[in-house]
Amino acid sequence: MKKYISLVCISFLFINCKQVTKAQSKAKQDEVISTEETKAADIASIMNFLASDELDGRDTGSEGLEKAAQFIEEEFKKYGVMPYFKTFRDPFDAKGTATYNVVGYLKGKDEALAKEFIIIGAHFDHIGTAKSVNGDTIANGANDNAAGSTAVLSIAKQFAQLKNNKRSILFVLFGAEEKGLLGSTHLAKLLKENNFELYTMVNFEMVGVPLNDKPYKAYITGYEVSNMAKKINDYSGSELIGFLPKAKEFQLFQRSDNYPFYSTFNVPCQTISTFDFTNYKYYHHVDDEVSEMNFDFMATLINDCIPALVKIANTPTKEIKLN
Repeated sequence: MKKYISLVCISFLFINCKQVTKAQSKAKQDEVISTEETKAADIASIMNFLASDELDGRDTGSEGLEKAAQFIEEEFKKYGVMPYFKTFRDPFDAKGTATYNVVGYLKGKDEALAKEFIIIGAHFDHIGTAKSVNGDTIANGANDNAAGSTAVLSIAKQFAQLKNNKRSILFVLFGAEEKGLLGSTHLAKLLKENNFELYTMVNFEMVGVPLNDKPYKAYITGYEVSNMAKKINDYSGSELIGFLPKAKEFQLFQRSDNYPFYSTFNVPCQTISTFDFTNYKYYHHVDDEVSEMNFDFMATLINDCIPALVKIANTPTKEIKLN
């Protein structure tokens, strides 16, 4: 009888230990992505400034772009994101006009992986003015690309709260994209010359409104170039990223700030977007205003991207690869 009771006790303890181990493992997984989610109100707060008339369309070299840069720097400081260079500014010449990228940095927490970097980026400049409509000439650039810039800032805030990224991360707001990808071209060359070890780059462009009639929330440019879309979906546990034929038809892979990093480093560097050529008619238009943005959708998209980006930052092996 005593032997029977002992066996029962041992079995109970073994089962209980397995349950505790599973619970601890689940808690550890939850801890990895446990952070304060981005809310629609947070999105609105950033967007209402970056796409305001006060910034006068954020043209390269303008006072409005300078105000946007100062705002971004203050946001980084609030989050605890550090400058990568001596300051947050990475200056360069844009066809005779002095301008800059704004670069934030979170050092990796793992001694071995910290030397590897991921870049999360978006351009924050726009075209300044456009054809007048009802007396309005300010091309506010809400979707293009205050939306992408807001995504990068929101993601930076969540990573800064998590404080567990094993790889190092650069959060980059590129200048002079509208002048021909000049900011990203400059930074890619500078980093390459300094033996920067880039794992992958995820860029955000025009993510202010949802796709029309698609089963996925966003598409990725250069879908066939790498397995990034598949890995993001695997990491997020959902059909988050899909293939948009129009993106390939119009060669969008080569037309945003991911491309200079891809061509310089020969690693997966791609852009997430929700502009599908049918859901937004105000490209480079004065009516590209904050009032046209869907803040609830933007918050959902950003929050859905976080688990995948955390996995990219923390998975020990480089699972995202060129095809």
